[in-house]
Amino acid sequence: MLQNGTLLYDRIAGTIDDFMVLDYTGVGSIGLIYEALQKRQPGYMCMAAAEMIVEQVARRPGPVLIATGFPEGGGVPETDGPVGAAFIARSVFLGLSRETVIVVDEDWRDMMFATCRGAGLAPFDLPEDGKIVPVPYLRPVYVATVPKDEAGSRRVCDALLAQVQPSLLISIERPGANDRGLYHGLGGRPLDGMVADLDYLFAQARKLGLLSIGIGDGGNELGMGVIAAELKQKIVKARDCGIEGRGGVAAETATDLLIVANVSNWGATGLVAALACLLENQAVFHEPELEVRCIEACVASGGVDGMFMGPEPATDGIAAEEWRGLIQVFRKTLQRHLGMVINWQGQSGDWRQIRA
Repeated sequence: MLQNGTLLYDRIAGTIDDFMVLDYTGVGSIGLIYEALQKRQPGYMCMAAAEMIVEQVARRPGPVLIATGFPEGGGVPETDGPVGAAFIARSVFLGLSRETVIVVDEDWRDMMFATCRGAGLAPFDLPEDGKIVPVPYLRPVYVATVPKDEAGSRRVCDALLAQVQPSLLISIERPGANDRGLYHGLGGRPLDGMVADLDYLFAQARKLGLLSIGIGDGGNELGMGVIAAELKQKIVKARDCGIEGRGGVAAETATDLLIVANVSNWGATGLVAALACLLENQAVFHEPELEVRCIEACVASGGVDGMFMGPEPATDGIAAEEWRGLIQVFRKTLQRHLGMVINWQGQSGDWRQIRA
């Protein structure tokens, strides 16, 4: 286990967070968002989240619940979120031998199944009684679906918490209601009737003493309530969506810990990387080719890119092939920090010991 407080820990944790806040998309807001987060939650965000997962899984026997799914035009889900959720599920299983339950809206079930398969997982519907039986010789993940109407979604959310008894909750690129209980896209478009109220799930979980992690990139995602006040001061749409009487897009629900990134799936990659480094298990961090396959599988089963608004193999305007390169650079950078190098004599190990 990588030890907190060591120079190596600080180097790796800092490098991971540095990768998260590079403005790959050119949107221009991630610097402001990260600055706001550091005021509310100073320190390393990805490594802190990885440590929370390890601690809570050791403390509580239940699976990890992961909420995701963000609707674009007509309620079609975007690729940002489901892909990251699948890789978080993969990392939790490979690193900690713990199952996960991914929670999405009812009409996105098939998309989520395909996305999980793309990430190298074997998806199953969550049993009606919520009881998970280990499946040998597979990498299982379970999918739970929630109806969009308020009464139905709250009934299912209550049942999930009672039956599954999760160890903790994670939200990635999931719409978060504003201070008026309304959901919006980042540009201000209403999402009325397009998503189930999973803010309720996280609120009820908190009452039960369960911890939660949020991952977002714009401020309108579940969990970003940690910095809602700051975002309303800095970003116009955060305080006023442009439609009278609806308020701003800033999400009100806060999670116990927040990861912000230029793209939410990239935030998931940061969490996966942190978990791999913390556990000193490089198998936890997926190969870049798997990311490409996962994005393509998501699109083939109904996902769309959130920038192109079409079934393009991309995430927030970054093509799958570009993601391949980003992950390759990210993985190799961390491997070098960990001493996984070869010198001029063919010796491998810590560079400080073999450079002479």
